[in-house]
Amino acid sequence: MNWIEVNGAGTRYALDGEGAIPLVLIHEMGGAMESWEPLLPEVAEGRPVLRYDMRGFGDATKLRGTAAMDELVADLVALLGALGIERPVDLCGMAMGGAVALHVAAWHPERVGRLALMAPALGIAPERRDAVRERADAIEANGMAWLAESELQLTYPDLLRANGRFDVYRARWLGNDPSSYAATYRMLVELDARAALAKVRRPTLVLAGAHDPLRPPDLVSEAAAQIAGARFEVVPSGHVMAHQSPDIVAEKLHAFWRAS
Repeated sequence: MNWIEVNGAGTRYALDGEGAIPLVLIHEMGGAMESWEPLLPEVAEGRPVLRYDMRGFGDATKLRGTAAMDELVADLVALLGALGIERPVDLCGMAMGGAVALHVAAWHPERVGRLALMAPALGIAPERRDAVRERADAIEANGMAWLAESELQLTYPDLLRANGRFDVYRARWLGNDPSSYAATYRMLVELDARAALAKVRRPTLVLAGAHDPLRPPDLVSEAAAQIAGARFEVVPSGHVMAHQSPDIVAEKLHAFWRAS
């Protein structure tokens, strides 16, 4: 793992492997580059793989107030430039990382070859926005432990915890900076992904988790339908599917890479 300063912020990253087409993995809200470790052995063979801590999470620069999608997009574009990655990359994002990947593909299409989105964050329904703003303020005031039981039941339900990885995931999740988590929630309240969905013109795979109450398949399917030519599939997993069901996710990804 390495440290780098890009776009006015510091972050950790790992760039491993060799090959023609780089793969960039973007983690979920509350995650870190370690979120990809269960999936990494399944997707790393024969290509360079870049993981990094998104601003606000892991060991990256923290957030205050309200996060900004254009800043998160600029962070990744700057990181690719700093590492000398000039050719189009395959982007793979999970949940909040899926939102970043989506917007990079929409705003910087020359940077992207293929796009894989796992339960991508798309914004907050109007009727829930006030409640989410209140939730963000409460997280900032009370800390991550206050939120843990309700949030983790949504993102990592009991039926997906038998793989033995949940305890480590929970411990790392509890180490999140509450203000950064709240700032990201506030950004989601203002996020409207419709324009980005309509602009994407790259081969795209969209995955939904059958056991994801936070972003259920019907909602993800509606978003996938707005991306020209996108392939949509439901997998027997949850919100952080790359961590919960890496074998299944890897199978879907490899089939997508081969087909496109």
